[in-house]
Amino acid sequence: MQRFQCYIDGEFLDGEARYRSIDPATGKDWADMPEAREGDVDRAVNAAEKALYEGPWSKLTATQRGKLLYKLADLVAANAQKLAELETRDTGKIIRETSAQIAYVADYYRYYAGIADKIEGSYLPIDKPDMDVWLRREPIGVVAMVVPWNSQLFLSAVKIGPALAAGCTMVVKASEDGPAPLLEFARLVHEAGFPAGVVNIITGFGASCGAALSRHPKIAHVAFTGGPETARHIVRNSAENLASTSLELGGKSPFIVFADADLESAANAQVAGIFAATGQSCVAGSRLIVERSIKDRFLNLLKDKAEAIRVGTPLDMATEVGPLATKRQQDHVAALIHKSVQSGARIVTGGQMPEGEGFYFPPTILDCDGVASPSLAEEFFGPVLSVVAFDTEADALRLANDTRYGLASGVFTQNLTRAHRLMKGIRAGIVWVNTYRAVSPIAPFGGFGLSGHGREGGLAAALDYTRTKTIWLRTSDDPIPDPFVMR
Repeated sequence: MQRFQCYIDGEFLDGEARYRSIDPATGKDWADMPEAREGDVDRAVNAAEKALYEGPWSKLTATQRGKLLYKLADLVAANAQKLAELETRDTGKIIRETSAQIAYVADYYRYYAGIADKIEGSYLPIDKPDMDVWLRREPIGVVAMVVPWNSQLFLSAVKIGPALAAGCTMVVKASEDGPAPLLEFARLVHEAGFPAGVVNIITGFGASCGAALSRHPKIAHVAFTGGPETARHIVRNSAENLASTSLELGGKSPFIVFADADLESAANAQVAGIFAATGQSCVAGSRLIVERSIKDRFLNLLKDKAEAIRVGTPLDMATEVGPLATKRQQDHVAALIHKSVQSGARIVTGGQMPEGEGFYFPPTILDCDGVASPSLAEEFFGPVLSVVAFDTEADALRLANDTRYGLASGVFTQNLTRAHRLMKGIRAGIVWVNTYRAVSPIAPFGGFGLSGHGREGGLAAALDYTRTKTIWLRTSDDPIPDPFVMR
């Protein structure tokens, strides 16, 4: 049984309580985790505030901050395999995905290392002849970061990287479901030489840890990735401290395939878009909107590919789909499929919870054409694809926008003018054309509607962790006249 600790004010500490983490591949306890509660949260936030305003972090130049980020990036790269194995063990995400993703996470820290001394202020051509006015960008303050269990190291990097580049300090709450990789990442932060209190990493449950963190009076900004219901609690809590928020909340992303598309390429992208990470991806292309003339042909192609997927132990490099992260997630997927079938959806393949240990679920395709299926509206966060057909481009766009979410979307067509029309018309923060799930530290991502607000990635993310200070300097040597003497 492995044992983990929180990282608070430069020290590795037990939380106020302990709990056991479950291996999704077996359904059995595998690690002993710290459970941070309100006292731990208060200590971590106070440490972050002290580091921001009093400690050596506040005296570092932007270039020095960047050098620390470069060192952290190198440590992430050097320890990628160990981090990948921990993430696989604690969340069930397959090792071939965690290995590739964590190796790329190092590039995010390198990108923000380079950004650190590129965050500039400006000089204003003010309309007063005896005044010079500048704008400075300063750290927004102590940041609370709440990270989900899926892709924890990636989803924390897109918050930690820009916040450190901007000069902020932070308290990162790893998900209580699968916190091992982030708690281990804390050791790399420590080894990189970040001053005590700059990065604090804890884990705990929503009511006793997450709520205390998001409403803490010293928190200036809350960066959250997760579901809309938890986001609503965070927004309510932020009314207590008036913290700003950035929310990345997943989606019900449309994947549109026209008859002129390269169907083999589109099918491969669709399989990756919905079955990679066992469907536990915020940008999962979970709604296939396919032109009616090719629907049956494309569905048969997808069915063959889905049934050829190797479901198995996540630590096996040959495995292509592993277990879901939790038993409640497995139950949610099964219940929503049952509800969808009752509403008229047809199971093309999969759909049945397997027997045996672990939280597995097979790749599943539901034909929902012509029915009001719950699977078209509700997020599974699992390996389930819902399919509808369209006849015209206008139909495709209407179906794509028939959702409360708006994070990602995909369009497959060889018609460039059609692609441009859909790029403009789709209400989503990301539009991929003839590709899917491509990411880069240079490119921002984020959503509309119930998919949240704010952007992660790119220079814009670093600027979001700053606030503007306006500085006025009077350049005249003449005394300021008495305002109450008439001249």
